[in-house]
Amino acid sequence: TEIILNLKRIVVSSEHDEPVTMYLRKQGPGEVTAADIAPPAGVEVHNTDLVLATLNDKGKLDMELVVERGRGYVSAVQNKAGDTEIGRMPVDSIYSPVLKVTYKVEATRVEQRTDFDRLIIDVETKPSMRPRDALASAGTTLVELFGLARELNIEAEGIEIGPSPVDEQLAADLALPVEDLSLTVRSYNCLKREGIHTVGELLSRSEQDLLDIRNFGSKSIDEVKAKLAEMGLGLKDSAPGFDPSQVIDSYDDDDDVSFAEDEQY
Repeated sequence: TEIILNLKRIVVSSEHDEPVTMYLRKQGPGEVTAADIAPPAGVEVHNTDLVLATLNDKGKLDMELVVERGRGYVSAVQNKAGDTEIGRMPVDSIYSPVLKVTYKVEATRVEQRTDFDRLIIDVETKPSMRPRDALASAGTTLVELFGLARELNIEAEGIEIGPSPVDEQLAADLALPVEDLSLTVRSYNCLKREGIHTVGELLSRSEQDLLDIRNFGSKSIDEVKAKLAEMGLGLKDSAPGFDPSQVIDSYDDDDDVSFAEDEQY
């Protein structure tokens, strides 16, 4: 019985899909360890220092050990074949390489934020597999299982849901160059000098930001707001209720040309 208990503690890995046989032959006196087992190619005994038995001067041990790949736990009763040979003793098979898993979640700090959590997983395995590999294998299994749940929400096979027409139009409006807004020369040159080249960059500015630009006054603000209102857009902090029809273009051609000439010097 003690030998059987010790045999169940042997940690073995096999590359074969079919059962293979290892041989243990030892004659006393002395200890019999897992290092005395002769495995075939593709089979490795990891805990060779495991003591299996102790022989006296006349003691002799001759065993054949069948190694088979599996998953989870299989009892000795399940391992017992219908036509069991005389002298053949089935034992429990513990295929899982994981011995113990613990985890904890603790608060952690990232730069100035303290509302993050950190997951700490402690995995203890047999010598046949590294803890990192065991965790990676478990992650792969979880991805496959959750993939089954994700497929429950698939409306039609082969149909990909793309962006809505509204999203596409908004993206096009944000990428529109400022020069395409048909602004007066004064307003356009002020925005260009400030490094504002697209509608998206313009929307990121407030009215006060634009007023801080040299030569960009309240009339230019109203002009920009009117152009954006035609597109259904507005500046970052614009108050609701702006009526673009009330905006009067107060810039004449002479003003624009004069300003353009000033910019050249």
